[in-house]
Amino acid sequence: MHLQAEVLVLRGDIAESRHRVQCVLADDAGRIRAATALPETVTSFRSAAKPFQLLPFVERGHADALHCSEAELAIMAASHSGSRAHLDLVRGLLARLGLDAGHLACGYHDPQDPESLADVRRDPSSCNALYNNCSGKHTGMLAFCRAEGWPVEGYERAEHPLQQLMLRTVAECCAVAAESVVSGIDGCGVPVFGLPLRRMAQGYARIAVAMAATPASLSATAPDAQRTRALGRIGRAMSAHPVVVEGAGRLATDLMLATGGRVLAKSGAEGLLLVAEPARGLGVAIKCEDGAMRALGPVCVELLSTLGVLQAAEVAQLAGHRRTPVSNAAGREVGWLEGRVTAQAAAPAAAGSTAGPAGDVRA
Repeated sequence: MHLQAEVLVLRGDIAESRHRVQCVLADDAGRIRAATALPETVTSFRSAAKPFQLLPFVERGHADALHCSEAELAIMAASHSGSRAHLDLVRGLLARLGLDAGHLACGYHDPQDPESLADVRRDPSSCNALYNNCSGKHTGMLAFCRAEGWPVEGYERAEHPLQQLMLRTVAECCAVAAESVVSGIDGCGVPVFGLPLRRMAQGYARIAVAMAATPASLSATAPDAQRTRALGRIGRAMSAHPVVVEGAGRLATDLMLATGGRVLAKSGAEGLLLVAEPARGLGVAIKCEDGAMRALGPVCVELLSTLGVLQAAEVAQLAGHRRTPVSNAAGREVGWLEGRVTAQAAAPAAAGSTAGPAGDVRA
């Protein structure tokens, strides 16, 4: 299926701005089921990579050894809003490690949660790295270093064995060679990985398949059984605790709440969203080309409805994300953001055409 996707910013009858969007629907083998024109667009995985960065910690049994709850697994894969409940989860994990906020390399930024923002405004001395939306991920990284006997100092650096393992794990789960992955530094200070959108969608399809796997299908001798169990556990923990994963009113949280955990969703900075649908074993990658986070809600709801991921009642529950208002300085609504998605069946393969690496047919 060929897709076209964009978000219009409408002010009255004026189409004032336009956000172009690339998106891919893929299965766990990387076969494209639907896509816009550029499914191989390489972009940064940002925080949508967190389930895979957490994977070795669970896969090697360290989460069990630390007696991690589902909510604690969710906070280690979260981009949280810095609410008091989020901070309590991170503090609890750090305390069990004998560490504190001073060991986190992610730095401070203002929380998105209004109560916590008021807290730090009243008492600026309370500002610390716990409030960073990636503090749970960093705490998980520290826990992994402790479990493996690696130095905690410098855990955020690309040459540290932890970050080398993160790179290999993300590459393996998304079916790319580690040496092909371009890298940079994320907003929280650790390496970030550049991958094609199709491969990101494939990675989330693998999470979807893992979430749907039954104990009977995961015999000890099955290939990748341990990894599948760990991926499924992470995905189920995230979908069971959607408010932990992001926060009240945020897109990925509301997607999981609206679907009753039937889908897993995780955003990344610069206009990225990944979705896993266990029922069909599919993954969706959505990227606003200009990095505009404001465009994600409208196009996400429209696209997931078009692809059959969201049901009509779920779309209705997400109305606030589907059509987000534009207000003027007096607070009056003067426009809105509107996602537009068109879908067209792929043309039959022409004689002499070749199959691309995703399994889709390219003339």
